[in-house]
Amino acid sequence: MVIVMTSGPSSPGRCGTPFYLGALLASMDAEVTIFFTMEGVRLVQTGVAESLTAVQGGKRIIEFMRDAKSAGVKFHACRPALPGYDIEPVDLIPEIDEVSSGGALADMILSCDKVLFF
Repeated sequence: MVIVMTSGPSSPGRCGTPFYLGALLASMDAEVTIFFTMEGVRLVQTGVAESLTAVQGGKRIIEFMRDAKSAGVKFHACRPALPGYDIEPVDLIPEIDEVSSGGALADMILSCDKVLFF
């Protein structure tokens, strides 16, 4: 399964569920990759998810992300999206497994049986 994460800090209410679902599915032995693109790359910029919650007073987004990683979810950041947000690969959180191309996303989508977009 691939979860394409396009949401970011401008829509924090959409930023917890993909990681919760990813962790849940991975704990059921599904192979799950979350591919961050568009504004979603902002979530993997150091310091952003650490200060963001989906609801006021709620769990920080980075905690949802770390739960997903602990469950075995893989994280990919879209290389072509990074410059649009003035992000360099060295600015990414350590949880990122790979900085990938749009072609890599296309391959993932074609080779998996389910794709979710957030």
